[in-house]
Amino acid sequence: MNKTELLDILQDIHPEVDYEKEKSLIDSGIFDSFDIVTLISEIAEEFDIKVPANEITPDNFNSLEAIITLLVELE
Repeated sequence: MNKTELLDILQDIHPEVDYEKEKSLIDSGIFDSFDIVTLISEIAEEFDIKVPANEITPDNFNSLEAIITLLVELE
């Protein structure tokens, strides 16, 4: 899993967001359910990592760091 590639995916979803600083992508309403579905689909395609339904929680997608942690655990 490559952080730069993940950032590219995130920038495609919301280019206006500073993912290095933002810590509440879900809680602040930046990401909606469609964005999460898009992100999970792109992660599966780019990294061949399947995100199980039980891992799709706000805590796992609120920040770049949280997403990286989740993906490293699922690799």
